[in-house]
Amino acid sequence: MKLLAIDTATEACSSALWLDGEIRAHFEIAGREHTQRLLPQVAALLAECGVTYAQLDGVVCGVGPGSFAGVRIGVGFVKGVALALDLPVAGVSSLAMLAQGAVREQGAQQVLSVIDARMGEVYYGAYSCDAQGLAQPLLAETVCAPQEIPAAPAAGTWCAAGTGWGVYEERLRAAANCRIGALAPAALPHARDALPLALPRFSAGQGLGADRLLPVYLRNKVALTLIEQRALRK
Repeated sequence: MKLLAIDTATEACSSALWLDGEIRAHFEIAGREHTQRLLPQVAALLAECGVTYAQLDGVVCGVGPGSFAGVRIGVGFVKGVALALDLPVAGVSSLAMLAQGAVREQGAQQVLSVIDARMGEVYYGAYSCDAQGLAQPLLAETVCAPQEIPAAPAAGTWCAAGTGWGVYEERLRAAANCRIGALAPAALPHARDALPLALPRFSAGQGLGADRLLPVYLRNKVALTLIEQRALRK
């Protein structure tokens, strides 16, 4: 099975290929240049692996939460590829990718994924590693002020991953009310970590039609008003 995964939901731009059990991936910090960088990055990855779009069996997309524009770019790209080639798709949460990255890199068994959502808020999710080594959600993902995240839903040591920890560590630690082991405050979602999470769906024939792929924003508000900005600075 050959699967292409992409993620543009944060300042990172990443793509990865699942080639019958082997993963090849590209990753770069794109800032706000995802539109310019995504297509060349994917083209380079496919060429490096000797794979064409026509050989793909499915496409995986990071669907957020994250940057509104970034999420739309990724979802739009995947929809276009899937519609053109009549391929099934799967959407994977950015927070789940962060947790899977902590499992892969640090052997974490429990992960609190937190992405800086700007405007004084964070995107938050709690995950545990199952017997197959896959990050599974323990709580519904949410967006809230850092001091308002739900407490860690289980005892034991937790890995703290994501940019939210880099900005609000003190408030997050107090609210999580748990023992934090590994801390990865600069971690960003990576497309390679979407592949193991999506693979079971494709193996079970549960890929979606492109028209059913939807972005996950968690909130509808894009920016603060000037009054809200002044209040936040105070």
